[in-house]
Amino acid sequence: MKFRAICENHLYSKAYAKGKRAVTSALAVYVLPDYSAKKLAKAHPEGRTVNRIGLTVSTKLGGAVVRSRVRRILREGLRALEREKPLKVGFLIVIAARSSAVKLKSTDIKQNLNIAFEKLGMFKL
Repeated sequence: MKFRAICENHLYSKAYAKGKRAVTSALAVYVLPDYSAKKLAKAHPEGRTVNRIGLTVSTKLGGAVVRSRVRRILREGLRALEREKPLKVGFLIVIAARSSAVKLKSTDIKQNLNIAFEKLGMFKL
């Protein structure tokens, strides 16, 4: 499944400032209700409300190759988690990688995401 990306910088800033946060050893997850979710649902081909996902990987983690690898692993971990447990929809979700995420595999990232989303109460019942 392809995710809807957060494209505007002000939405990242809003999620950091006003969103709920859960931090694990490998990543930090920020969640904020998306107030334009209904408008975006009308534009969606199937009329579904979706989450908008933003991935943040700092240059402190390494060069372009390392940062791209971490982003791919974050995406795959999120996909695997969503296959098992669906998330609530209509939110801005920003996932910020920390330095220990460089050494981890997608299964480890999936476990970290599971812990973070559990803390935030993001799983559907």
